[in-house]
Formats: sequence, C-alpha cells, structure tokens
Amino acid sequence: MLEFNNPAIDQGQFDVIELICKPLDIVRVAFIGLGKRGQEAINNFMHIDGVEIVAICDKVEKYVLEVQQLLTKYDKPKTIAYTRPEDWRKICERNDIDLVYISTDRDLHATIAVYAMLHDKHVAVEVPAANTIEECWELVNTAEKTRKHCVMLENCCYAQFEMAVLNMAQHNVFGEIFHVEGAYIHDLRQIDFIRKPHYLDLWSMYGNPYPTHGLGPLCQLLNIHRGDRLAWLISVSGGQFGFPACNDSNILNKSTLGNMNTTIIRTHKEKTIVLQHDISSPRPYSRNYLISGTKGFVQKRETPQITLSANPSEFLSKESTEDLLKQYEHSFYREMGELAIKTDTHGGMDFIMNYRLIFCLRNGLPMDMDVYDAAEWSSIIDLSAQSVLNGSTPVEIPDFTRGRWNKIKL
Repeated sequence: MLEFNNPAIDQGQFDVIELICKPLDIVRVAFIGLGKRGQEAINNFMHIDGVEIVAICDKVEKYVLEVQQLLTKYDKPKTIAYTRPEDWRKICERNDIDLVYISTDRDLHATIAVYAMLHDKHVAVEVPAANTIEECWELVNTAEKTRKHCVMLENCCYAQFEMAVLNMAQHNVFGEIFHVEGAYIHDLRQIDFIRKPHYLDLWSMYGNPYPTHGLGPLCQLLNIHRGDRLAWLISVSGGQFGFPACNDSNILNKSTLGNMNTTIIRTHKEKTIVLQHDISSPRPYSRNYLISGTKGFVQKRETPQITLSANPSEFLSKESTEDLLKQYEHSFYREMGELAIKTDTHGGMDFIMNYRLIFCLRNGLPMDMDVYDAAEWSSIIDLSAQSVLNGSTPVEIPDFTRGRWNKIKL
C-alpha cells in the first residue's frame, strides 16, 4: 500500500474542528472569478441579508461588466473591480474584507485560499479546493494556524433530495449505513470551455479528477471526521473508447482520462464507498446516489427509489416516497426552500449553500463543511491518480485531522 507521512505541526497550531469565530453583523465579501459559477453565486447573494460586496475580480473584463450590470439590476451600488491576472493578491491584502469567495480556474483555488487566510480572511472556494496532497495539507495547516474558516463550496451536499435522506439517516430510518455509492456522470463532449474553464484540464488527468459532487453527500451520511474517517482506496480506469464530435477535438485526442474511472474507498469503521467518474460517453447526467443500510435502501438515478425493512422486497410507491420525503424534508428547505428554488439555477442547492455560509458567519457558528472535509474530499483527485498509475495499488488516505476525526460523534 502506498502510504504518506503527516507533516509536522508547528508550535501554536491547533485543530479547527467545530471552529467558532466572532460573529459578523455584516459580511464583507470579495468575489474572485466571475465566470458562470461566480455570477450564479453573486445572484444568490442578492437575496441574502447581511452581505456587502466590497470588490470583484476577473481578468475577463466582459465578466466584470456583467456583474456590475447584475448589481445595478438589483439596485445595488457598483463595486470596486480588479481585472489584472495578479489582482487577486490585492484583494486578499485589503483590510475591509471578511470573506474571499473563489470561483477561478481550479489551479488557483488552493493558492488564493491560502493567501487569503494568511491575510486574515475567511475563505469559500469552489470545487475542488485543492489538486494535490501537498495543497490539501497546505489548506489544513494554514487554517489551523490562522484560525480562519476554509469552506469548499460543494453544492451537492445541499441538494433537496440528499438533505432529506441525510435527515432520515440522522433519525435512523435506514439503520446503520454500511455501503454508499456516488458519481459524476456528465457528458462534457460538447461543453463550452470558454464559459466553464474549470472542466478544461479534466481530460488530461488520471484517476477521478472531479470526485467531490458524488463523495461529499456520502461522507456526511457516514459521519466522516465526526466518528469515522476515509482509510484507503483502490482506483481503476478503463481506456478511452470513441471520440464523437466535440468543440475541441485536440482535447479529446490527447485524453489520458479514460471513459470510466471506478474508485473504491474503505473507511476506518469498515464502511465502503464506490465512486465513479465519466465525462466522455453518451450517458444521462447522474450522481449515482445510492445508500445501503441495515434497515433500508435508497437510490436516485433518474427517479428516487426507497425501500425500508418493513417491506424489503419492493420499492415504496411514488406517492409513499413523496410522502416520506416531505415528512423528512430538511429544515433548511422548510425555512428557505421556496426562495432557494425560485432564485437558484440548480434546484435550490446553491442558494442554500450560500445562505448557510453567511448565516454561520453572521451568527458565529461552526460551518457545515470545514477545511478537513475540503482537504479529504479533494485528496481523492491525487490519490486515485496514484493508484491508477501504480497498477491500481491500494493507497492510504491521509488523516488530515491528525487523529481527531473521532473528536465529535454525531
């Protein structure tokens, strides 16, 4: 098994599990990266109280203009804009910002996040938060030294169905959950790389380069870092079969990714996770959400299906499934669901994610997702690639909590 040594802890460095920071009456935010994700986030923020947008930054001036127009649309004042490639540093160095919201190309995510925390800012960073094990540790160590929040913006953790199932799991509806599955199945052969540059590098990578959409909600179900932890993985990639029409044939022709990657993860408490990635075949979009417990089973491919131990041989009817989901609708959606679904382009999950981010900052609460989640979920990129490149050898998953994963038991 490939193993890793945890880096040493500096004097005065302590864990940030359940980190509580001083409440902020108004959260002063700077947005770095104003492409599709950045603009969607700013649109969400137009409907959230207690926020002031202090600065925006993107090297594409067209995006800056679009955001200024969006602010005007909502009767908000135009804000300070930065357009040079290195201007993100100037934003992090300002003393009138509480939160830096990062939606740049993925290669800059960890770099900007670390720099922002070192300049006394909380950080919210798009997925993945890091690309390498070294970057993952840098995020953890910096957050522990600076005592700043570092939240990865994994929106799928806030999807309405996933949140209802999480609520059911926390009420023991499924008994003990022992196996889960997730995926990122998304046909990107026709993707517009100009508007979605964060997909561009996926084609030339190995293993699973985009694991967090599938993995994040599953880790919450298994209480990862809150009573269990990811221990090791094995990753297998197939070949690349067929290159149908694509906006950039050069990308596909040089692809080393393979059509399908399957990564199997085992936790310290012997739970199992199957995680898949496929962006180059004509399959419908799916996160392959599946949960097996001692008292029940859930899956959501195209439509939700649930079976419970009272009737294990068949799925609940559509009406019974809807009734159960309504019964266990998460409090976030009961309180904010109507506005979230009306405002958001992803069924409400982006809005709920951003609302919770600001709510926790304004009330001095621990974040729903912390830097250890950001590091561990993102680490699968590097670890799965190492497994594939070493003949699907088992690879140890570093303990980014340094033994404190059992500090909180839910």
